[in-house]
Amino acid sequence: MLQPVIKTGDSLLETLPHWFKCPRWALFLTLCIALLWLPGAVGSTLNCHKTCICASNIVSCSKMNLTTVPTGLPIYTAVLDLSYNEITRLRSEWTPVKLLKLHNLLLSHNGLHFLSSEAFVHVKYLRYLDLSSNKLRQLDEFIFEPLVNLEVLLLYDNQISQIDRSAFVGMINLQKLYLSQNQISRFPVELVKEKSRLEKLSLLDVSSNKIKQLPIDELQVLPAWIKNGLYFHNNPLQCHCDLYTLLTHWYIKKLSSAVDFKDDYSCILPGPQKTQVGVFDLSGDNMNCSTFKEADEEAFLEQTLILGCDTKHREMLKTWTTPSNVQVKPGSNQTAKVLPDGSLQISPVRPEDSGTYTCFAMSEAFNETIYVVLKVHNFTMHGSGETLNTAYTTLVGCLASVVLVLMYLYLTPCRCFCCPSKGKARGDDSIHSSMLSVTPTHEDPALKGELNRHVAFIDSKDLQGQNGKLNPNGDEEDDDLDAEASSLMRGKRKKSVAGSISSVFSDTPMVV
Repeated sequence: MLQPVIKTGDSLLETLPHWFKCPRWALFLTLCIALLWLPGAVGSTLNCHKTCICASNIVSCSKMNLTTVPTGLPIYTAVLDLSYNEITRLRSEWTPVKLLKLHNLLLSHNGLHFLSSEAFVHVKYLRYLDLSSNKLRQLDEFIFEPLVNLEVLLLYDNQISQIDRSAFVGMINLQKLYLSQNQISRFPVELVKEKSRLEKLSLLDVSSNKIKQLPIDELQVLPAWIKNGLYFHNNPLQCHCDLYTLLTHWYIKKLSSAVDFKDDYSCILPGPQKTQVGVFDLSGDNMNCSTFKEADEEAFLEQTLILGCDTKHREMLKTWTTPSNVQVKPGSNQTAKVLPDGSLQISPVRPEDSGTYTCFAMSEAFNETIYVVLKVHNFTMHGSGETLNTAYTTLVGCLASVVLVLMYLYLTPCRCFCCPSKGKARGDDSIHSSMLSVTPTHEDPALKGELNRHVAFIDSKDLQGQNGKLNPNGDEEDDDLDAEASSLMRGKRKKSVAGSISSVFSDTPMVV
């Protein structure tokens, strides 16, 4: 009996499962499950033999073309290296379990352009985070708030142009923040100024950005341990003498930020040419900024003065010596004492406190010596006001004296010889008459009788002379003159000047 011929294709269709009869969602689910097993695929499971290298608590998945973070990371992972991959987005569920022992996370060179606001919720104990060399454009508010233990944050070589003022709030242990080689145009002064700064931040690098202006006043008052790690070179800063003074001061203090990158600090001169010059060259022909000199401390008598030991490093042991090279020790009867923060208090200030004080700062790794020159003024703090009051009193006294002199000259009664009635009684013109008056100092009767003499007037035309003047060689009636009055008269005549009109009189006084 002949059997029907069964074609191979027909039997294959009968034996294969009826896939096309299944719902489409089942096909999609099957495809997704298959993709999970592909290397480097989304949601790939950690494979310490093919995709990653696992060494104890270190997991290194660098350069494995990963597009997402592998799942199934051990909870004991301390260091996770995901650099040089293609992880462009860091979502909140990149690790479904809490990695409480993870302290180093490296995500550099991934093309990363998105950070979830909850990306670091499960890794709160990170101390080192490397997000450098990616494509981040902005840092949103509270993005790093869960990282309260983070000490080093690398964000250099990105495209960051916007930083929210609260992006780093809560990072109370952050010590080093690298923001260089970005598109930042505003200096993040809130990170360093008092009352808003991160207390432990000792390095802030904003070099090679687009910052044009600096908050000079805020930067000048910063402690030296912050200025020592504040880098802002290679920015298009506007040239100004305040900028030159700021960096010159830092350079004299030997701060690393100014010494290590001295040649990289440049600025743009005002003008249409936009000429770029070195900041340290502004004291020359460019802007002729005055050379910076370290100012001395000044104090007044009886005041309380505090001298700071502004070191380049924090938490150093500080000791002081006075200008007489005597170490300030606790419990001594000196007017100077060292405060708990290492500064020196002098109270009350005395004239002998002037001089150079030396602060020795020491730690396990660094030693530093700081000199502070103190100049004490020889008066109290209110001495200038007292001097002003004294000067005012002296001025008033002088003005009163001038008024009294003027009153004496112009308001006193007229003399007897200038009275009109007496002058006309004699029948002589006032301009041709004179009077010799001698007033004794004491009421001596003998002297009074001797000086009580009459004065006679002799017409000048009776004397031999020229132009109405006395002839010194003429004959004088010495017999009718008293010798004392005659000598007095001759003394008066010697003081006369030939060209003076006051020496020409129509009458000559003679003592009878």
